Amino acid sequence: MKETLKQIAYAGLGAVFLSKDKIEEFKNDLLEKGRLSQEEGKQFVDDLVGRSEKAKEQLDQWIEKKVEERLHQMGLATKDEVAALRASVDELRQNMNEREGR
Repeated sequence: MKETLKQIAYAGLGAVFLSKDKIEEFKNDLLEKGRLSQEEGKQFVDDLVGRSEKAKEQLDQWIEKKVEERLHQMGLATKDEVAALRASVDELRQNMNEREGR
């Protein structure tokens, strides 16, 4: 479910999430047309890649939070909660087996 939400969000925000290759392509086009110097081009790419990565990270965190909120509203357990419950059950089984073995 999280991956589907991410794909939808990324599709809707396409320009923000340009790949480094696309950014490089755009930079090269600007360099060829003389609108950027080499240094400006490097700075441009670094800035856009950084912004894109930060935006992706923020979106991932937002999606994670929203999914967890919905799971709690529906009364469903998260992966972490299920894992903690399994660990507790395993511990209880081990304790029972030790007591029976005495």
